[in-house]
Amino acid sequence: MMAFIKLLARNRLAAFGALVLLLLLVLALVTPLLPLLDPDITAPANRLQPPFSAGHPLGTDQLGRDILSRLLWGMRVSLAVGIAASLVAALVGSLIGILAGYFGGRTDNTLMRGIDMLMAFPYILLALAIVAVLGPGLMNALYAIAIVNIPFFARNIRGVTVGIAHREFIDAARLSGKGDTRILASEILPNVLPVIVITLSTTVGWMILETAGLSFLGLGAQPPQADLGSMLGEGRRMMINAPHVATLPGIVIFILVMSINLLGDGIRDALDPRLKSGALSRPAPMTRIRRRQRQSSTTGSTATRSTALLSVDDLRTDFEVGDDTYHAVNGVSFSIQPNECLGLVGESGSGKSVTALSLLGLVASPPGVISGGNVQLNTHRHPQRDLLSLKPRAIRRIRGNDVAYVFQDPLSTLHPLIKVGDQLVETIRIHQPLSRQAAHELAIKLLGQVRIPNPEQRAHQYPHELSGGMRQRVGIAMALANDPELIIADEPTTALDVTVQAQILRLIQRLREDKGTAVLFITHDFGVVSQVCDRVAVMYAGCIVEIGTTREILDNPRHPYTRRLIDCVPRLGEPDNEPAAIPGLPPAANALPSGCAFAERCDLAEERCRRGSIDLIVTDSDRQVRCIKPLGLEAPLSAGVEHD
Repeated sequence: MMAFIKLLARNRLAAFGALVLLLLLVLALVTPLLPLLDPDITAPANRLQPPFSAGHPLGTDQLGRDILSRLLWGMRVSLAVGIAASLVAALVGSLIGILAGYFGGRTDNTLMRGIDMLMAFPYILLALAIVAVLGPGLMNALYAIAIVNIPFFARNIRGVTVGIAHREFIDAARLSGKGDTRILASEILPNVLPVIVITLSTTVGWMILETAGLSFLGLGAQPPQADLGSMLGEGRRMMINAPHVATLPGIVIFILVMSINLLGDGIRDALDPRLKSGALSRPAPMTRIRRRQRQSSTTGSTATRSTALLSVDDLRTDFEVGDDTYHAVNGVSFSIQPNECLGLVGESGSGKSVTALSLLGLVASPPGVISGGNVQLNTHRHPQRDLLSLKPRAIRRIRGNDVAYVFQDPLSTLHPLIKVGDQLVETIRIHQPLSRQAAHELAIKLLGQVRIPNPEQRAHQYPHELSGGMRQRVGIAMALANDPELIIADEPTTALDVTVQAQILRLIQRLREDKGTAVLFITHDFGVVSQVCDRVAVMYAGCIVEIGTTREILDNPRHPYTRRLIDCVPRLGEPDNEPAAIPGLPPAANALPSGCAFAERCDLAEERCRRGSIDLIVTDSDRQVRCIKPLGLEAPLSAGVEHD
């Protein structure tokens, strides 16, 4: 609850609306206790007195009634009717939507056709018709407003329920023996409740306006009872000689409805799971850069890095969520030579994907912030450029052109409403001066290169019509579209079967042989690493803990974490070699320990492993390890350790 309040308070407009609404609610609650005049007593001798008159701070109306008293009592009535109508509409409409969405079939058709009939009438005319049948009165106005708003809740909640009713966890609940009533109460309702709350919070203001509208027409509150709408209706005849009679209730309606709408928008943002990270604003086209001066942790010789296609030096990326800062990437340094494949391995959450996304400024911002480092790209089209110093327009010319990216989840990265062939054509024509026909022919050729059968037919299909493996191959084809010099492949073979995986790996190898393409390959599969990677960088807790040639690291790992990762891999033909899981869990990114982050899970750790900062240390030719006791060395290393 406190986290929700903090997130809501970060939205200044929502916080302002909440404060104003709270003040109005307090005034409404304490109205019976205030020393106010009776709002219904008339005094013709005091009629139409202006504001700040003696005994009448806001003046009087055409019958001499005190406007301040009538405003406060009328606000109580308007709030009560508006909130009650909203709750009735939410309860009935949500129940209809949940039942229709969950059961489907005849139940869905019967309920929703009734809702469609209600929606066929203009809602204000329908409300007037209901009040005309029931008769003027405040309660009848409440019923009318509630009824005309039931379809709004029903259709929204039905759409959400349909998307949930066929999910795997609902099938699991049925298999566990739960009946429909229990599933609706324990599985469906908790998932749709945030949507109900959001819809309710954004419609209370409209309910109050609609109630005021009926009272304005004389169909709501009846004399002598006052609400804001009836006061506005009575004052409209005196706009020339006594404008305050109508203006003051109009101002109160405006303030009340505006505060409710501002608070409703804030509640919607705070309850939206996509915005709970604190990103209450639109994501920027490039990750926010806020680099601080830090000591460089450059690895490798100067000569080697000067010839590198990509040089990353002390890269740091954080996620700022509320008052917490999550250090996802902590001083990562590496380089990739032309025609080289560097493998990036490590547990889930070690920072591999965030590192790759940071290279092109693709980390969502907010909450992502690149807080340090340099990313130097040296291609034929764009020689020696620091990618983190470029403007968004400049880096867009590099994305998908010099450097291409194969994302981990193709279903979320392909546009669901555009055919895959058109998406490929768009990717090609952004960077190449080709006609649409030529780009389409190239797209068909690319689909064939990644082993998609019947590429001409598949090009006219949408992403949801393809299997997971085919979608992944479409993503690889998009990465190959503009002959990039570097491909960042984030687990590109995860969704593919073994046969297709081998074909894709051969395709990557052929690209390297024919065009000299370099690859940054992110994977969990050491078999893939041994097959395609020239060098390997092992990541843990946002840091590279070991980097070297593939053969050296797989045959003779120096860091205990690398050793434990390799021990987790099953070995075919060795039934006695049981994979050993790594005990414990990685440290939280917002509470990283000092010293070695792997110390708590390492059986070789000593007290000095937990003090100071430990740098990458060169142990032999083209081999670095972040450990003071590297495996396979006779004596521990002390160089490169900084103590607090």
